[in-house]
Amino acid sequence: MRSHERARALWRAPILIWDVLVRGRYDFIYDQMPMRASCMSWVKRRNLFQSGANLLYRRLHPWSMPLHMQIELTNYCNLRCPVCPTGSRSVNRLPRAMEVRLFERLLDEVGPYLLTTSLWAWGEPLLHPRLREILRAARKYDVVTLLSTNGQPLARDGIIEALADEPPHYLIVAIDGLQNETNSIYRVGGTIEPILEGVRRLAAVKRERGLDRPVLNMRYIVMKHNHHEVPRLDEFARRNGFELLTIRNMFTIESTTTPEVRERMAPDTDVWAGCGHEFGGNAPRGSFICQEPFWFPTVFADGTVVLCEQDYNAELALGRISENVSFVDLWYSERAAQLRKTIRDGMQKVSFCRKCPYLDRPITDFNVEARSVTQDRRPDHADGGGV
Repeated sequence: MRSHERARALWRAPILIWDVLVRGRYDFIYDQMPMRASCMSWVKRRNLFQSGANLLYRRLHPWSMPLHMQIELTNYCNLRCPVCPTGSRSVNRLPRAMEVRLFERLLDEVGPYLLTTSLWAWGEPLLHPRLREILRAARKYDVVTLLSTNGQPLARDGIIEALADEPPHYLIVAIDGLQNETNSIYRVGGTIEPILEGVRRLAAVKRERGLDRPVLNMRYIVMKHNHHEVPRLDEFARRNGFELLTIRNMFTIESTTTPEVRERMAPDTDVWAGCGHEFGGNAPRGSFICQEPFWFPTVFADGTVVLCEQDYNAELALGRISENVSFVDLWYSERAAQLRKTIRDGMQKVSFCRKCPYLDRPITDFNVEARSVTQDRRPDHADGGGV
């Protein structure tokens, strides 16, 4: 979060307090997508209020449980995207899929407090062998659930059935070229046909059943080789069954992306070049205020908890959830407090903080725009348990 974003949040605080505590409603932006949590329980209202106060002071011993959580269903992938730690083989954790029991136990702890849960981190979630059970468990609590995929497994019958029977709120499908020649430059090893077949089939099932979920979101990363396609994105997304389009700047991690790859893929135009220092951005680093350790942890597939997704090899892990160790134990531990202090007061001492892709950006978001591409509905709000 940049200082001007923090100031804007403080300016809105009185309205937010009224909406949350009195009306039980909270409007927020997630990846440029407007969302709304409504009919919130008193437990969630109290946690949201405490989290706001906690973020103001960035307390080492937080007053609140997390508002958002990233949960890694798998840490392996079927593609070799060159700027991703998994694709570049920089993740040195053993490949595994999260156990259903671990996922259920985690949601039982945090579900009553969360606003959103992102069911991915450094792997392809649709490769989880028990995806249906995971999605069923995620629906137990009134939390906006997002699932992001490269789309290669999407046309499989079991995947379509799981997504239709136990739908997340949003299915984010990565397409980075409107034909194989452009898409495969970044999505190495992938083809576009199974992605589009899967989206069309899922859109047809939604129409047949009258389903609102999942909102089918096409996510497009603008790079040097594909930025000429941007004017055609809306029509392409609409024609292939998507309801939402999000356009994104290129996301690079210095420790896994070579200068040659950045030079080859980073777009030349200022509009799409992002604002990281590797692209010539000049946002002042002193205005960056890291909030991740205080409200948005990541839980890896083996139950390891980290304070930031950028710690993809768990260099500064809080510990691992087990039969004898709960998430709450780790979140409020003395080790967690020490690590929050290290990140808050000495980011330059932490390897993944020094290379943080958010550090030089004018806003804390890589999505440039999110817009509906449908004529008959506007899937831009997650209202409580629905969309």
